[in-house]
Amino acid sequence: MKTFIPAKKRFGQNFLKDNRVVSAILNAFSAKAGQRVVEIGPGRGALTQALLNSGATVDVVEIDNDLVAELQARYPALQGHLHHQDALSFSLTQLHLDQEKVRIIGNLPYNISTPLLFHLLTQKECIQDMVFMLQQEVVDRLAAQPGCKAYGRLSIMMQLHCQVQALFSVPPQAFSPQPKVMSKIVHLVPYEKPLFVLESMTTLENILRDAFNQRRKTLQNSLKAYFTAEALTAVDIDPHGRAEQLSVAQWVRLANELFK
Repeated sequence: MKTFIPAKKRFGQNFLKDNRVVSAILNAFSAKAGQRVVEIGPGRGALTQALLNSGATVDVVEIDNDLVAELQARYPALQGHLHHQDALSFSLTQLHLDQEKVRIIGNLPYNISTPLLFHLLTQKECIQDMVFMLQQEVVDRLAAQPGCKAYGRLSIMMQLHCQVQALFSVPPQAFSPQPKVMSKIVHLVPYEKPLFVLESMTTLENILRDAFNQRRKTLQNSLKAYFTAEALTAVDIDPHGRAEQLSVAQWVRLANELFK
C-alpha cells in the first residue's frame, strides 16, 4: 500500500498528478538509455519510474525527509543515486561525471526557481539540457524578446547562457494541492560556446539592475551614472531608447564598453 505524504508549504510543494501532463513532459524530455539524468524535486515520483524505465542512469535530489524515505522504499534502483539535499547547494561534481554531461528535469518549487536556475548556470559546462516546470510568468520572462513587457534582466541573463524554448502550459488542476497560478514547461540548452564575449558579468549585472529598476526612463537617464548620451550614441545605442528595447548583444556591448 502506498503511503500518502502531504505537501509541505515550507518546501513550496505542489505534486503533479495528471497522467496526461506527466506523459507530455516525459515525451518532451525523451530520456534515453545510457544518458545521465538528474531529477530535481521528484516529490511522490510522478516522473521517476518512467525515467528509470528509459534505461538512463537517474539521480534524484530531494530535500524532504519523508519523501526521501518513501522514494527509497518505492524505487530500489535509486540506491546510491538518491541525494537527500537542498537543490540550491547540490553540486553536479558529486556525480563524478568525468566529462560526461547530464540532463536535468524537475517540477521546481516556485519560491526557489530563479535562484536555482542561476545556481545551475554556474555548472553549465556539466549540463546538456534542462526541462523544468515553472510558474508560467517566469517562463514567459525567460523566453521574452526585446520590446515586450516580460523582457527584463532574467530574460537577458538566461538567454546569454542558454537557448530558451517555452513548450506548453499546465493548469492548476494538474497538481495537488492546486497552485494559484498557471505553470509552464521550458526547455533550456546551455550554449557549447558563448554567443558573445562578455568581459565582466558584474558590470553587466550592474547596468541591467539600474536600467530595469528604472525601465520607464530613457537610457540616458537610467544609465547616467555610467554613460553620457554621446557615449551611448558612439556605440550605436539610442540614448532615448529604453531598457527593454535592447537585445542581449547590445547589452553585452554596453557592458564591455563600460568595463574598458
